[in-house]
Amino acid sequence: MHQEITLRKVQEIMSKYYLQRDLERGLYATFTWLIEEIGELAESILNQNKKAQEEEIADVLAWLASLANLLSIDLEKAFKQKYLNPQPP
Repeated sequence: MHQEITLRKVQEIMSKYYLQRDLERGLYATFTWLIEEIGELAESILNQNKKAQEEEIADVLAWLASLANLLSIDLEKAFKQKYLNPQPP
């Protein structure tokens, strides 16, 4: 059975399981983890490893959600504001 997942749900999951740890780690260290995961994603792309790409994409999303939690940014709201109603150039 597949469950519908929204960006808000992703952020809630990360908050439920990891917010305390993220708070203890701090904003800059959490940001550094996100950058590390982006590096791992880049490596999986260069190696053309589809399984690793899927795992690293998930990790990047998870760490982005953790960072958004620390910054008190609603990831889904921010995405919608930026990309669903784009302003003309």
